Amino acid sequence: MAKSKAKTSASIAKTGKKPASRAANSPVATIGGSHLVIVESPTKAKKLQQYLGRGYVVIASVGHIRDLPPKNETGVKQQVPGVDIENLTFEPTYVVAPEKKPLVAQIRKLAAAASDIWFATDLDREGEAIAWHLAELVNVDPKTAKRVVFNAITKQAVLEGFANPRPIDMDRVNAQQARRILDRIVGYPISQVLWKKVAGGLSAGRVQSVATRIVVERDREIRAHVPDEKWSVCVRLTNALAKAAGMGEAWNALTSKLDERGKGATQKDQAAWLDSNGGFETDLIEIKGKKFDLSCTKDAPRDLSKGAVDAATAVGLQHVSADRTANPAGQGPAAFNVKVTGTLDPKARYKVTSVEGKREMSRPYPPFKTSTLQRAGGSLGLTADRTMRLAQQLYEAGWITYMRTDSLNLAPESIEAARGYLRAKFGAQYVPASPRYYENKTEGAQEAHEAIRPTDPSRDPSAAMRDLPEDQAKVYGLIWRCFMACQTADAEFERTTILFQRSDQDTGAVLRASGRVLVFDGFLRVNPRSSDDAQLPKLKDGDTLAPFSIDARQSFSSPPSRYTESSLIKFMEEEGIGRPSTYASIVRTIVDRNYVERRGTSLESTSLGEKVTDFLIAWFNDIIEVGYTREMEKELDDVAQRKMEWHEMLRDFWKKLDVDLVRAGEAVHVKAKMDPAPYVCPKCGSQTGYRFGKNGQFLSCVSYPDCVYAAPVDREGRPLLPERVNICSPENNQPMVMRTGRFGRFITSDLPPKPPKPKKKKKTKKQLAQEVADGVVAVAEPPEKKQFIINVDLKGKIKLPSVPPLLTDLNCPKCLTRKLNLRLGKRGPWLGCSGFPKCRGREAMGKLDETMQKTLEIALANHEAANPRAAIFTMDDVPVKDGDNVVQFILPGGVQLLAIHPDSQVPAPIAKAG
Repeated sequence: MAKSKAKTSASIAKTGKKPASRAANSPVATIGGSHLVIVESPTKAKKLQQYLGRGYVVIASVGHIRDLPPKNETGVKQQVPGVDIENLTFEPTYVVAPEKKPLVAQIRKLAAAASDIWFATDLDREGEAIAWHLAELVNVDPKTAKRVVFNAITKQAVLEGFANPRPIDMDRVNAQQARRILDRIVGYPISQVLWKKVAGGLSAGRVQSVATRIVVERDREIRAHVPDEKWSVCVRLTNALAKAAGMGEAWNALTSKLDERGKGATQKDQAAWLDSNGGFETDLIEIKGKKFDLSCTKDAPRDLSKGAVDAATAVGLQHVSADRTANPAGQGPAAFNVKVTGTLDPKARYKVTSVEGKREMSRPYPPFKTSTLQRAGGSLGLTADRTMRLAQQLYEAGWITYMRTDSLNLAPESIEAARGYLRAKFGAQYVPASPRYYENKTEGAQEAHEAIRPTDPSRDPSAAMRDLPEDQAKVYGLIWRCFMACQTADAEFERTTILFQRSDQDTGAVLRASGRVLVFDGFLRVNPRSSDDAQLPKLKDGDTLAPFSIDARQSFSSPPSRYTESSLIKFMEEEGIGRPSTYASIVRTIVDRNYVERRGTSLESTSLGEKVTDFLIAWFNDIIEVGYTREMEKELDDVAQRKMEWHEMLRDFWKKLDVDLVRAGEAVHVKAKMDPAPYVCPKCGSQTGYRFGKNGQFLSCVSYPDCVYAAPVDREGRPLLPERVNICSPENNQPMVMRTGRFGRFITSDLPPKPPKPKKKKKTKKQLAQEVADGVVAVAEPPEKKQFIINVDLKGKIKLPSVPPLLTDLNCPKCLTRKLNLRLGKRGPWLGCSGFPKCRGREAMGKLDETMQKTLEIALANHEAANPRAAIFTMDDVPVKDGDNVVQFILPGGVQLLAIHPDSQVPAPIAKAG
């Protein structure tokens, strides 16, 4: 014990921290009969240590402690490492990762000296499995183990959990084991097939390959879309008859004006103008007693110009004409664009023929569960993965309940706390007569769990902004508002629908306007939503109005929207693919693997993703099919509910997969294929073709390797130039270029490729000995200078390079092995692990003593002064600011113009509309 105390004292002196009762994962040699508590995270361990007191020692496993081996160990030959497939027993072999062995030894030592052991890992299936692995390592029978769970890390919840221990639930453990083994026996052998038949380094997965397929098939739907055509006529009216002409001129000026980026007035700008000038929009719904429906389908396209001219004339345009022009990129009805023009008839008038009003009620959304929180994080510009990390931090800090849940249940005491807060803050009218309860629609939802909610509703978002880091506070605000709103009264609206008929001429044109006015805000007081409802003036039957603008609009049906991270997660949840706790990692994986890329907020499949998906559909279609994956999820739920034996489930699955693996072994290597392209090679004049590499499809010279011309291509197969950006490179004073990497888009200098380094021959021992004898001194090569890079975030905002962090002598409180970096953030100096992103440990400056804080602040100020941020300018010497939208800097170009080879039998690709 003396040694242990000496080490602890030295650590306090070095870090400047105030001593704690007993730090999580501290090197305690013996605990003399105390209670040992094992949790997953060091942050959670610290909280529990505070609540449980000196009679307990809390240690963190830092995530999983054992797993299947990444590869076969020496002397072991298994088709799938760690799984006995050869004998069809599917018994797993678990190993402790090398970096976890010292921690395992420490846990075993503490366990041997403890009077009892408590397993307080998270309450989901993964947490149950971790508890079982830990019990196995310390030789505790799962039936007699003290397993404690709590939905929130508050003192009351923790103490209640410890007052009600239970055995480890082996049904849930087996379900988790089956899932892990199933993922391994799918991913490992199919990935090996991809390496042999497609390209090295590729991977497949039971759920990730299905998710990629979903995105690929949606993108193909979009490309194959042939639109229908439809016409609408918008008439803008005002009851200020004398001002109509002037309003028309002002409206035309507003809508024709373009900003510096060539963009016109937004819908929001137009709505604001109409509201402030007493105008509003109506739609043509009827002509001479017949419903206005001017449209045609993709299967029967026809010229609708005459009908559009007639409709425009009926509503109040004169001297109307239609200009019809061909659109080479359009298909079906979209092969022609039609523009209808005319002048407004100054005598045109409309009378109100009907005014109808009715009350509408709007209900709040349910509280968050994992999938809906991940989707809502997108409104903050956060990925699902980032949202879940922040939620984990909030849970561990005791601000919210457990964040991995598919339940909508709420504890009665939390509902009463919310209702009490609402009554005191806003009044009794904001509290429904009875509490709101929400039904779980997810099949297999774990009813014992709660929805995600604040642990203390009285801590509102303003308290979070004061006490938490900015991103954590934003996520907490989302959760708090959603939870409080779900217990608030409905919002009430008054919807008004008005009909108008042309009165100066008997054309039979009937217009309709609809608007909605908020009468009682209800839950919107707590959780506001944006609204585009039109504001209508007070009108009555017989009132006369004048049009000041008329538009006859040709439109085409849109293809399905590209998936966003939110909509993909929603689809996966609705189809029963994967689990809520895995959605974020699935999206991250398919992006990191370059099967899917982020385009703003959209997810778009890459040529690599399409090629891999095509191969998997050809040989493993039944395995990566949505319906089959859904059935596998149900079977895993059946294992957890003791309706199915997990070995039997895996045995049945393997029989199916093994047949596919044998068939796939006969496939032709994808890289051996070369599809013809229409272009002339710009280097040697030969023909070109499309090849496939580890980064996807590219254009290549057929004379390779004699000619090494190659270029990336767009979706239509056109060769691409680097996307140039109007930002001056500090390295060569030339425009920089936009590139895409595994973490998204970034801007870098357009520098020539570095010449390959000559391979050095390895010297023999005799040569090295001779050099030593001759006194030859080895000269170290200078470190390679890093290329200047500007990052672009998910919203397309520029993130200028920041000052490099200052490395301190303080140890990371999470991984305990790396030093902390000191940075200057929006809220002042902060400390984070230098091993980020592998370790995300942080330390609060306020926990250090005053002397240490002052020392670090002075060091950081000197460091900032010695490393000023680079000043970045456009090519016109206009400063580039942090947060500028990258769109405004993109220069025209992108497609490389190559001649068509005279011998080509392939048509030149054309970019499709949309």
